[in-house]
Amino acid sequence: MPQHLEYLRKLHPKARHHCYAYRLGLDQNNFRANDDGEPSGTAGKPILGQIDSFSVTNVLIVVVRYFGGTLLGTSGLINAYRASAQDALQNADIVEQLVEEVYRLDFGYEIMPDVMNAVKKLQIKILKQTFEEAAILEITIRKGNTALVFNQMKAQIAKVSLEEAELMKELPGLTITYLFTS
Repeated sequence: MPQHLEYLRKLHPKARHHCYAYRLGLDQNNFRANDDGEPSGTAGKPILGQIDSFSVTNVLIVVVRYFGGTLLGTSGLINAYRASAQDALQNADIVEQLVEEVYRLDFGYEIMPDVMNAVKKLQIKILKQTFEEAAILEITIRKGNTALVFNQMKAQIAKVSLEEAELMKELPGLTITYLFTS
């Protein structure tokens, strides 16, 4: 973050203010708003408010302001920074990313056909596969769908109904390990 801000400060050395806000991460708890010398709450908060109203994350907005000789007042500053951030977001290419969880499946060869058939039938994306002493698959599942997908997988492999699969704590011969979220 500091390198982007420093780049803009060098690009606009005569500007009085480089006000910004950002929100990062999947949980959206990493954020900051900075007024850079403007009256408290007149720049960073309106920028952050626009980030939130567009429901985006992993974004930084910097509004570079030169003093033009006209005092805007508190409400004028708030409106100017809000409008600038809104315009930036409306004209940005917003990229939607699916949030996926990556899991490792360890299983014995005796259930390999059932596991592979379940993965294929449920259209689960395989990132990596290793077949040595035991079989290992790294798979991705859309976050929010994991409970349903794993329940369907258990039902497929164990050849039971979805209701019966829900009651199963584990499946003999299959170990599922959460790795990370991407």
